[in-house]
Amino acid sequence: MAVTIRDVARQAQVSVSTVSRALSAPGLVKEATRQRVLDVVRGLGYRPNRAARSLITGRTGNLGIVVPDLENPFYPAVLRGVQTRAGEAGASVFFCDSREDPGTEAELVRTMAAQVDGVVLCSPLESDEVITELADLTPLVLINRMVPGVSSVLMDSGSGMDQVIAHLESLGHKEYVYLGGPATAWSHHRRLQGLRNRAPMLGPFEPNFAGGLTAAEQALKTDATAFIAYNDLMALGVLSHLASHDVKVPRQISVTGFDDIIYAAMCSPALTTVAMPTEEAGKVAVDLLAARLDGGPAEVRELPTTLVIRASTGKHPMSS
Repeated sequence: MAVTIRDVARQAQVSVSTVSRALSAPGLVKEATRQRVLDVVRGLGYRPNRAARSLITGRTGNLGIVVPDLENPFYPAVLRGVQTRAGEAGASVFFCDSREDPGTEAELVRTMAAQVDGVVLCSPLESDEVITELADLTPLVLINRMVPGVSSVLMDSGSGMDQVIAHLESLGHKEYVYLGGPATAWSHHRRLQGLRNRAPMLGPFEPNFAGGLTAAEQALKTDATAFIAYNDLMALGVLSHLASHDVKVPRQISVTGFDDIIYAAMCSPALTTVAMPTEEAGKVAVDLLAARLDGGPAEVRELPTTLVIRASTGKHPMSS
């Protein structure tokens, strides 16, 4: 009688799906587990049949990722990390854009569930209850969101905000204002936690260039000498509005952002911003997804952020 994948799984004391991944996508299996499976495969003389294995395990070799806005350069960087790590494991990646709509986000995950082995959900806007329901449909890993019982990769926005404020205060700024992002965005609330009531918040604003234009118009009505934008796209809108009103940056107003997207170093003046480990977050998300597929518990990992100081921040106007 021919040796089957179930025979290998039984002797190696792992699941059938783990045997399948050890043979077809080794990067998604712990090295010790993979070696144990390979030892049993050699010992039993098992010869895998790819089509039969797919039917038995229900595994596709595909992963999914849903992002809220592919026009924001923050998310393609995350996607690059997911694709890199998945490629190392021999897996393919399907990606979708929810266009900042929570209902679309959930529907995309439900549609993907039958076609992929798991989904990375980036900066999700859905409620905890819906995300928990989605995690019951398919293995799920979140980026920049925490939901009990679901694996997450976080970027330390609170520390980033601390670094921004310490930098501004070192330049003599005492009056600064936070230009807030979407009220439902988890990252927005983490930035607020880092702010710790040390500055007023304006907004919420749309997390894009147009939102930055609106935010700057309101911020100029305050006494603030430094504007802290929710993200770099907003900060670019802020810089544009200030330039069109002949407000000098940083001589009159200092401006900071979050994310360190590619355009942050290209604009004029170049933007001081908090660099978020976007590509690394994508890689870690795939690692956590692999751990879940191996039957591991939900994990939360937080990655550090770093302030990148450029020309958009300078001394308080009265100190110049």
